Amino acid sequence: MPDLAAIEEFLYKEASFLDRPNLDSWIELYTEDAYYWIPATEDQTDPINHVSHVYDDRVMMEIRRRNFVHPRAASKDSQTRCSHIIGNVRIKEQSPEGGLLIESTQHVVVWYLNEQRIYAFTAQHELRPANGSFKIKSKRVNLINPDAAQKSLVIYL
Repeated sequence: MPDLAAIEEFLYKEASFLDRPNLDSWIELYTEDAYYWIPATEDQTDPINHVSHVYDDRVMMEIRRRNFVHPRAASKDSQTRCSHIIGNVRIKEQSPEGGLLIESTQHVVVWYLNEQRIYAFTAQHELRPANGSFKIKSKRVNLINPDAAQKSLVIYL
């Protein structure tokens, strides 16, 4: 059985990079073939044939990261601050190669443009072992209100 404390520590590390925000370090946690997905409906099974709030492969993640840190980016007009709370971390599946499907509940408060936004969701991380730790193969953010109108996200959750 994988070490749940090590998995939790890895999730906290990802959250701390987003809280700062430090997208340069955050993106290094992902595999080269990773994707990040926020479905637009509950129990959505497919990001290709259905509308999603976000469905980014690693190339798009890199573009968003570069745009976020660029000195003339619109995101620099107002400071972005986040606070993640992570709980109920569970190992849902384990592959023979050591891959893991991890589920957790998360609450994220985002401060941007003098407005506080609160997001609550179940996160599913597909992790791969890497150098004594993990890399993220995919992250799915299942919002508790996916079919509600969402303001544009300036930072990943």
